[in-house]
Amino acid sequence: MIIIEKIAGNVANFSTGTRVRDPLQLEWFETAKRLLRWHTQGGQEVALRFMREAPLLQQGDIVWMDDKKAIIIDILPAAAIVLKPATMKDMAAVCYEIGNKHLPLFLEGNEVLVPYEEPLFRWLEAKGYSPVKQQRILTNMLRSNIIPHEHGSSGSLFSKIMQLASK
Repeated sequence: MIIIEKIAGNVANFSTGTRVRDPLQLEWFETAKRLLRWHTQGGQEVALRFMREAPLLQQGDIVWMDDKKAIIIDILPAAAIVLKPATMKDMAAVCYEIGNKHLPLFLEGNEVLVPYEEPLFRWLEAKGYSPVKQQRILTNMLRSNIIPHEHGSSGSLFSKIMQLASK
């Protein structure tokens, strides 16, 4: 097993040379974890052990290299709400509402992305923001005081409350 404690660079600005790239596939919410045990696509067992703050791993981060192999972060696509706010006022309102629900925000160019939540999607539609549901790689999460996490497989607390309220 390889223990990973730091990021060596990113393929966007650091060459791995002739090394074989062995992807470590993660879900978006796993990129903020300080401790994680997983296997790469090539079958190598790895343990992420970031002793201080979690680094918010990005697509293409190189987390380990030797002379023959480089382990590279590969974030799996996930269902996302994609928004292109037309004005700064719309951007502020959308980000405020999403933040008020303690959901993580991702920025990609002029788009705001958030993990897909049906109640939020419907609310954004009702307010006229024209959200789109797409499969996207969620990277470049805005840092906040709250690290996203799951309590089981049924979604966020907001989703659970909305599901109970709609019964």
